[in-house]
Amino acid sequence: MRIRLSRSVSFRAHHRLADPGATDADNRRRFGYTVEPHPHQYRIEVSVSRILGDTEAAVMDLPQLDRILAQQVTGPFAGRHLHRDVPAFTTIPPTCEVIAREVFRRVAGCLPDGVRLDRVSVAEDDSLQAECLAG
Repeated sequence: MRIRLSRSVSFRAHHRLADPGATDADNRRRFGYTVEPHPHQYRIEVSVSRILGDTEAAVMDLPQLDRILAQQVTGPFAGRHLHRDVPAFTTIPPTCEVIAREVFRRVAGCLPDGVRLDRVSVAEDDSLQAECLAG
């Protein structure tokens, strides 16, 4: 039977929405006030799964998952200006969708054998979140 485990982390970071190839005027028309750097308290939730035998107790070692999230998510992103400080976001605006995709890529490559990353959810506030799902 496949069992899923989800873990959440939070961090505060700044971002701005702007197309690096567009003019300031075009960006302001497209993105409005969000073209200016502004902070969010991001909440990231990852869901991992594995087929567990009847005598196995966990999908994966929880401290190991916490280390992966610290190394791949909170460490590189917390307290940063995402659009300026994180290379993955310098050529594309760091929207919730783009952040979810980047977190998925970072975490998926660090999981132990047999553990699958099913989902990454990124919320920048109570009204907006995006999910990246395993295909």
